Amino acid sequence: MFHLHHIESLDLPELAPYRTMKRPVEHETQGIFVAEGDKVVHRLLLSDFPVVSALLPTKRFAEFEPLLKSRLENIPVFLVANKQILEALVGFDMFQGVLAVGKIPAPVTLEGALARSSPPRLLVAVDGLTNSENLGVLVRNCVAFGTQALFVGETCASPFLRRAVRNSMGAIFQLPVVESANLPETLRQLRARGVRCIAAHPHASGRTIAQADFTGDCCLVAGSEGLGLSPATLAACDEAVAIPMAMNVDSLNVGNAAAVFLYEACRQRGQM
Repeated sequence: MFHLHHIESLDLPELAPYRTMKRPVEHETQGIFVAEGDKVVHRLLLSDFPVVSALLPTKRFAEFEPLLKSRLENIPVFLVANKQILEALVGFDMFQGVLAVGKIPAPVTLEGALARSSPPRLLVAVDGLTNSENLGVLVRNCVAFGTQALFVGETCASPFLRRAVRNSMGAIFQLPVVESANLPETLRQLRARGVRCIAAHPHASGRTIAQADFTGDCCLVAGSEGLGLSPATLAACDEAVAIPMAMNVDSLNVGNAAAVFLYEACRQRGQM
């Protein structure tokens, strides 16, 4: 269900999330996120996530009308004459001019993540990952390779920041997220429940991903772009392994590294 509003400005109180797109921390505090782009908005409307509103160029409305009709909520849909006016309203250039606001779901607990997954479990934890675009790419890779939950450490950006949601291409709507207040302790709890925690570490004393065992319940632990894993997080893992690469390259982007590790896990499990 939906109801239409033709607008020429963003003065309406309901449009505050679109006026403040450059202040994503405010959105996180309010428990909302902005979905940007055709595919991301399309996948949000197909998901179980509550949708607060949508903001579209008038000529694009027909493309989204069937999905909007299928929603249980009565979603306010704000229409502007064209993408150029929309860009003037939000304050920056947009490629497609399609936006929506959704509600961030309640965090999943560790026990809840384990209960909704099935062995052999494949989990991912991130430590100190502050670049929201890299986090979005990592989320997309997680879903592509069948990861069953993402554990986000206390020093990480939120996977529901606008750029993270956009770079995930909406994959975040399919991935349970566990927010950890103490990632090393969370990893110890996983290990106590039989989940092997494997650190992605470029300086792993010669041990490579081919030597690690991903066939049982395991959690890949990835670090920040610059500093990698914190000493406490690294110490909480069962082992650290590296991706072999040329001598003149010391590491990969975290999203690319995660894809390599997750592919290896799927290969060992006979899924690739």
